[in-house]
Amino acid sequence: MPAAGEHHPAFEEYCECIFELREDDLDVIQARIAERLQVSRPAVSEMMKRLEAEELITSDDGIRLTTTGRTLAEKIVRRHRLAERFLTDVLNLSWAEAHHEAGKWEHVISESVEKAMVELLGDPTTCPHGNPIPGSEYVAPDAAPLSAIAVGGGFTVSRITEELEFEPGLLEFLEESAIQPGNAGVVTASSPDGTLTVEIGGRHIGVGSFASERILVSS
Repeated sequence: MPAAGEHHPAFEEYCECIFELREDDLDVIQARIAERLQVSRPAVSEMMKRLEAEELITSDDGIRLTTTGRTLAEKIVRRHRLAERFLTDVLNLSWAEAHHEAGKWEHVISESVEKAMVELLGDPTTCPHGNPIPGSEYVAPDAAPLSAIAVGGGFTVSRITEELEFEPGLLEFLEESAIQPGNAGVVTASSPDGTLTVEIGGRHIGVGSFASERILVSS
C-alpha cells in the first residue's frame, strides 16, 4: 500500500501518460491512453472515474490534469528521466533497457535517492533522448520535425519525443544509428512515401515518415 500522501502506482502511470501525451501535443483521449499503457478501453474508462474522484484529473473539457495531478505527474516523469540518465550514463545500459527499467524505478525512488542521483549526474536537464526533466528549468531550443528539413539541409538532433519511445525496436534503431541529441547530420534524399535518408555519424540511414515527423531537430 502507498504511504500517507502518496498515490498508487497505477494512478502515477496514468497521470504520467496524460502529461507525456500533452507534452507531445497529442489529444488526450481514452483510446490513446489505452494504446500507450496497453490496457483495455473499459479499464481506462474505469480509471478515469477513479482519477477524477481523487481530484487528479478533470474531464469537463477533455482529459486534463488538475494542479494536484500535474504535480504528481511531474514528480514521476522527473524520476523516470533521472533514472534513464543514471542507467545510461553510469551503468551504460542501452536506451531501450534504460527506458524499460526506469519505468520500474520511477515508482520507488525516494527523495533522498533522487537528490543523490542529481548530485552524481551533475544536475542534468534532459533525459538521454533530450526530453526535459521537470524541475530543471530547462529551456528547449527552437526545433522542428526532421521531416521539415529539405534535401541538402543540415540539422542537429534536439529531442526524441516520448511517442517514439513506445514504438517497438525504435529506440534500439535510433541509438544504433547515432540519431541522438547533439549529433549533427544532413538530409541526403527523400522518397515519395516520406522516408528520408540522412547522413549522420558517417553512415547513411533511412528514417521512415512516422519517426521523421517526431524526431525534433534544430537547423
